[in-house]
Amino acid sequence: MKIEFIKVHGSQNDFFIIDERLNDIENWSDERRTNLALLICARDNALRGADGILFVSTGRAGTIGKMRVFNADGSEASMCGNGLRTVARYLLEKANLNEAKVETMKADLLVQKNESLGYDIPTYQVEISPVLFDLGSLPFNYEKKELLNEKIPEFDDELTFSAVAVPNPHLITFTSQAVLESSKQEELSHYLNGENPYFPDGVNVSFVRKLTPEKIFVRTYERGVGFTNACGTAMSASSLIKKLIDHDKLDEVLDVYNDGGRVRVKADEKSIQLIGNATFTAFGTFELGDNGFEVTAFSETGEQENYLKMVREVEQFLNDTK
Repeated sequence: MKIEFIKVHGSQNDFFIIDERLNDIENWSDERRTNLALLICARDNALRGADGILFVSTGRAGTIGKMRVFNADGSEASMCGNGLRTVARYLLEKANLNEAKVETMKADLLVQKNESLGYDIPTYQVEISPVLFDLGSLPFNYEKKELLNEKIPEFDDELTFSAVAVPNPHLITFTSQAVLESSKQEELSHYLNGENPYFPDGVNVSFVRKLTPEKIFVRTYERGVGFTNACGTAMSASSLIKKLIDHDKLDEVLDVYNDGGRVRVKADEKSIQLIGNATFTAFGTFELGDNGFEVTAFSETGEQENYLKMVREVEQFLNDTK
């Protein structure tokens, strides 16, 4: 069978958008979705892989569609902020709308077209919700009900940690450039995403550096993926934690830098707003067979060239602030 796709990225966290309606696969089992993610997301294939697949299907009343996220390892994520921006663009352009709601696993979320971040980069704002601080929501087996900027000696002797679900589970620490360049994040992330007594379902682990009072850098080890260029829910969660620790105004915009570029984040008491690129890099088709798949069409859009202009600007800024 032939399947049409769009290769996309948000902050270079890359995905395949596959519209189940267009490809007549809405009746697929989750096992088939998992197997397809394992097959086409591998980095050594003809499509150069991806961090996951964004399956788009018919949404419930009041939405313009539904998004499901299957990671490269075949697991399903409850939310993906970077991915939602690209799905927002796809569905809003298809419906000729500037804003609407999209169904996700935990909530129907408001998405809207936004002013460009620069360089004519298509930019979208998406709601990240719900925001849950109760450790049982992650789940995180620990002696406290909530965790905000506290030491956990079992994890590290010096670092302080915060935890929040948005609704993906996140463990966040603010640290120095020296710690970012050390092996601490990789070692802790591998431990907490393997067999451990704290996070039975694993956790996204973010190490964050404050650049200025209005700018932060976030690097994330994503549950089910590993280190990625960026994680939308991690940048959202890290921004909220920064605002709470520093007693910032929630609705003030924070610039968030990452290995894949830059986004903007603001918040209120109930949700977080993530603003960033929604880049379509290619349209294509592959034919799925018993022994794998064959790419039958692949056409690049040229949008990546403009996005990389911003990336170079970000790289220069990060080098200047080390």
